[in-house]
Amino acid sequence: MTTSGTALRRTLGVRDAVVVGLGSMLGAGVFSALGPAARAAGRGLLPGLAVAAVVAYCNAMSSARLAARYPASGGTYVYGRERLGEFWGYLAGWAFVVGKTASCAAMALTVGAYVWPGQAHAVAVAAVVALTAVNYGGVQKSAWVTRVIVAVVLAVLAAVVVACFASGRMDAGRLGAGPATGAGGVLQAAGLLFFAFAGYARIATLGEEVRDPARTIPRAVPLALGITLVVYAAVAVAVLGVLGAGPLGHAAAPLAEAVRAAGMPGLVPVVRVGPRWPRWDRCSR
Repeated sequence: MTTSGTALRRTLGVRDAVVVGLGSMLGAGVFSALGPAARAAGRGLLPGLAVAAVVAYCNAMSSARLAARYPASGGTYVYGRERLGEFWGYLAGWAFVVGKTASCAAMALTVGAYVWPGQAHAVAVAAVVALTAVNYGGVQKSAWVTRVIVAVVLAVLAAVVVACFASGRMDAGRLGAGPATGAGGVLQAAGLLFFAFAGYARIATLGEEVRDPARTIPRAVPLALGITLVVYAAVAVAVLGVLGAGPLGHAAAPLAEAVRAAGMPGLVPVVRVGPRWPRWDRCSR
């Protein structure tokens, strides 16, 4: 039962839950977070990514265990209410809503910045409206559209990685070069990159829509997070190896700049297709 008393259908298996998680983590975040993270960490970008991954794993597994113990839709609200009481559940639920509203706006604007920089706000509004309409159609339709989105984004990211490594302009020396910002810069980069991982919470909120949640959610969360980490690490190494920490930190569209620097400007329009949708978690119900 949901918190409002309306029963939801348990239709999603492990594969569907993993796809929903990937759709929540892979998307506009990776297209936007690498630049600010490189500017903050300099040569510490990759250690910052590792720190973000460790924190994300710890948080994700605790969320997965809570979701398995309390398999009801509502996510943070349900966990706070069940473990700490009504007030804390209410506070956690509203904090979750406010945070997701802000992150939805950030991701939508990233879409606008890539797709049509001159009309970024209009594109952002259109993207949010489109995703809201799809989510309104039900979780099964959402899962189907998410598969399409994940396939497109993975194809674009694979194109970026292959272009960078095959260009002959990769320089392993750039991975450890750049300004030294110390532990503070690494932690700041980790915070920015953690934002790109945070969509795993979407799986936990599906507690009442997955089959056998006690088994499905604890399996789906680490699988989705592990796949995302491999993808992010490959993209970060490829882009950093071509651009270097300095230019990457000042790039408005880091992945587009990377393929351009790799000598493949024809891929820039393809890269701009990648973040056309905000991540599913950011604008979902």
